[in-house]
Amino acid sequence: MTSSARLTTSGPHAAVTAPVRRGYERYARQAGQWLQGYQARGGKVYCGAGCFACCNMPIRVSLAEALITADALDPAKARAVENHARAALANARTARNDEEYVRRHRDEVGFCPLLDRETGACSEYDARPTRCRDTFSAFPARYCASGTWEQMSRREQDAYRREVARTPGTDGELHFIAPLEHLSEPVWVAAAKAMRSTWGMEVWGDFWVLTTLARDTTFMARVSAGDARGAWRAAHSRGLAHRDLLELS
Repeated sequence: MTSSARLTTSGPHAAVTAPVRRGYERYARQAGQWLQGYQARGGKVYCGAGCFACCNMPIRVSLAEALITADALDPAKARAVENHARAALANARTARNDEEYVRRHRDEVGFCPLLDRETGACSEYDARPTRCRDTFSAFPARYCASGTWEQMSRREQDAYRREVARTPGTDGELHFIAPLEHLSEPVWVAAAKAMRSTWGMEVWGDFWVLTTLARDTTFMARVSAGDARGAWRAAHSRGLAHRDLLELS
């Protein structure tokens, strides 16, 4: 493991990761309480152990979150994450639009390498980022799978919209449980504030790209110095720079 990864629990990076860790703990408590009330009122949540239909979605994270995940990885998992990052970058460089990018990410880049396909569980559950924590479905897993919407008839799509509109907890448009996403927003706020106060800049982007860069000592040294241009050059030298997957501000 690189020195940048070791510093996620001590040294300068702790100032960035500690607020996020606290945010994760707070979110778990609040989401658990909300879910108890939701289910007591008759609401249904279809997510559970072994369900991974959403684990091939592209994910945007903060570098603060990526540092936490990077700290948990052994060398084999780190290599798998980097391979996934490079596949995501190749997709971003050739996709004609956002819709094609998302579709190809799900169908061709594929499932997250941290997913244990035999058990359907995340192998780094405690270090997973915010988006993996706050995505809950009020519909069965098949509605989360890639291609389901496209395979539905017009009548089935109309029925889906009606059912979403009358299902408590959704935003009226999609079947995901909106209040649980809203509850996670303070984690991102905490990450942004911590990055600005510690580094004088924010870094956001693709989960697998940032988790790979979080283990790169040159990249992290430039970020720690508040040098956005230097950080970009370091990422570019690794072939990991793309404007849509790495945002430095």
